[in-house]
Amino acid sequence: MATQKIYAGVALRETRARAGLTQRAFADRLGVSLPYLSQMENNHRPVSAGVLLKLASEFSVDLGAMAVGDAERMVMDMAEALADPLFDSAPPRADLRLAATNAPALARAFLDLYRAHREGQERLAALDEALGAGAQNATPSPWEEVRDFFHYCDNYIDAVDHAAEHFARIRPELRPLDRAIAALAERGIEVVMAELGSGPVYLRDGKRITLNAAAEPATQAFQLLHLLALETRGDLLEATLELARFRSASARDIARLGLANYFAGAAMMPYARFLATARAERHDLERLAHLFHASLEQVAHRLSTLQRGGDRGVPFFFVRVDQAGTITKRHSATRMQFARFGGACPLWNVHQAFETPGRFLRQLAETPDGKRYLLLARDVSKPAGAFGAPVRRFAIGLGCEISHARDVVYADGLDIGNPQLFEPIGVSCRICPRPNCHQRSVPPVDRHIRIPADRPGPLPYEIA
Repeated sequence: MATQKIYAGVALRETRARAGLTQRAFADRLGVSLPYLSQMENNHRPVSAGVLLKLASEFSVDLGAMAVGDAERMVMDMAEALADPLFDSAPPRADLRLAATNAPALARAFLDLYRAHREGQERLAALDEALGAGAQNATPSPWEEVRDFFHYCDNYIDAVDHAAEHFARIRPELRPLDRAIAALAERGIEVVMAELGSGPVYLRDGKRITLNAAAEPATQAFQLLHLLALETRGDLLEATLELARFRSASARDIARLGLANYFAGAAMMPYARFLATARAERHDLERLAHLFHASLEQVAHRLSTLQRGGDRGVPFFFVRVDQAGTITKRHSATRMQFARFGGACPLWNVHQAFETPGRFLRQLAETPDGKRYLLLARDVSKPAGAFGAPVRRFAIGLGCEISHARDVVYADGLDIGNPQLFEPIGVSCRICPRPNCHQRSVPPVDRHIRIPADRPGPLPYEIA
């Protein structure tokens, strides 16, 4: 198997800037000549093995993060966008990789522009806005902008994560819910329990919070910790928002809530203790949920955020899907990426979880790039709280590359060495190259098709 070449000019420049070194001093620390360093920083040469070892030992750079980082995500995102019939032909992947590594700001601007185009087309097709709303199409939606913010920082926010971990060390003998109530009490905020049925998790009236006794304890704890983050960590959240440079006030407000949610999850499952326990329990979601008084969804999402430099966990991807197949949450610390502009692959087992409530579904899968994964899916219905109240049904998906499968309890009993057991899956039908998929909804837009008169297969066309 050929060794993957790593072009990481942006990462090299950022490492040098953080260390406060000149190019000459940085080259000396890495043991290379100044011209050679300049070529690597400008992506004219890949990073050599010797330089990788120096980066790890001298500057504590995580080598896995350099191999799978922003550039690869942007390459996948641009490839999906350029598969649109709007473009006559897509540039080769090598050109996309050069753009993502040498001009990441330009690549992100292109993705923003394409997303604006898609949103404009969808608005026109649905006829849900007046002509005067056209000005809004020039910028990404606040939700997309915030989702990209978390997506491109590996869903790991270092300062917020450390702050939550520090909070969790205070009175560690308490459960998360009791710790949150005690912390709010120190600020003069009283928490009382009451039956609110299918109503909100809590109601606030000044310094008094009425917590819904019908809500799950994990949900109660999460919501109170979210509130605590807004009450006590406002300066930290605002400083993080300043660094993000959101385009709109709406995006900033949404991101503030997202950061408060991040604090809540990290406070319930503090990094070092949760990572050590996850390794010891071999990432058993039910065991972790019990030990940390959390829900399965909270645990799965937290597993996908364990990307702290120098002490990374298994790189997982995490998704949450609604009954229509729409991905409502997504994050990937693996090479696996998700469709941003179309529907997800119907062959993923996450879509089948609704058919088998209460059960974990396992799947061995292979993507078109030849990467193999262990996938896990489970439904996570939200209790209604009262008869006749609507039940919110979702499915969560968690997965890792097969090289990490031995560290995950859900691989037990699976013949991961048998290539015949890996099901072929993709990212989106629009860009999937597989010619004979029985679940294909549309042909790949970057390939020619033929329409034979007597096509006997599952598709009415052949992919050239």
